[in-house]
Amino acid sequence: MAKPVRLLSVGAFTLDTILRVETLPAHQGKFIASDGVQIASGMATSAACAAHRLGAEVSLWASAGDDPVGDQLIADIKAEGIDCSLIRRVPGARSALAAIVVDAHGERIIVPFYDKKAQADPETLPLADLSGFDALLVDVRWPGAAALALSAARSIGRPAILDADTAPVEVLGRLLPLASHIVASEPAARIVCGHALDPESACADLASRTDAFVAVTGGAAGTWWHDRATRRVRHVEAPKVKAVDTLAAGDVFHGAFAVGLAEAMPMEEALRFASAAAALKCLRFGGRLGAPDRAETLAMMAAHWPPSEQG
Repeated sequence: MAKPVRLLSVGAFTLDTILRVETLPAHQGKFIASDGVQIASGMATSAACAAHRLGAEVSLWASAGDDPVGDQLIADIKAEGIDCSLIRRVPGARSALAAIVVDAHGERIIVPFYDKKAQADPETLPLADLSGFDALLVDVRWPGAAALALSAARSIGRPAILDADTAPVEVLGRLLPLASHIVASEPAARIVCGHALDPESACADLASRTDAFVAVTGGAAGTWWHDRATRRVRHVEAPKVKAVDTLAAGDVFHGAFAVGLAEAMPMEEALRFASAAAALKCLRFGGRLGAPDRAETLAMMAAHWPPSEQG
């Protein structure tokens, strides 16, 4: 059996309270949930858990307060098999929280809280170097740490992957030039480009601004990526599923994509692997708890893209 790849995931670390309702609230009032769960989550954290379920060994570099919530977060992620030795605890800071409401169609409202003290920029990396990792994935929620990690990974030739989600343009502008691989949400791509574009055009525009690999995700519509060899934007369809909960689907996508890159999958295969994992997650309530294992993901790939289509 091949040795598992090693990944470092950097960024958001939140305690999510996820509640399921029939429809999203449109006015003030009291609404009774039909289901609920409380878990350690956040973009980088959910991606880390997804990558581990797909066979990778994963370490998380995140920041939490020295409060009981921080203790709960770390215990939860340790139970998932994630290495938490790099997590920073900030005295007097409050750990991040998020309240999330998910409707019967899988759509959601997310209200996060980040204590600025806990999110303060780190002075250095938590390790002397990153050569022990096969790839690095960062999100945009802890920009100072993301910048340090991206620069360090790229300096030694490791894939430096940026999960470019919605963030202030200053944050995106700081991190985009440091990444070797950029996977942007459609809204984030529009923020960078400065105007409304369809995903394919946004992908081409974003690719013209960097020498990095660029992909733009569009949820159920699939993913567009720029093939520099042909100078064309290509499209990977998303498997069609009836979504129960789309929360953390993007994070699962990024975690799976990082695994694919670390395993040296061809780009199209890595994107299909990520798309299959994200689609499977949408079938299950509970955010990252719905992330699939490797066997499920490979079965979804085989069903959606028969071997004759997998190059």
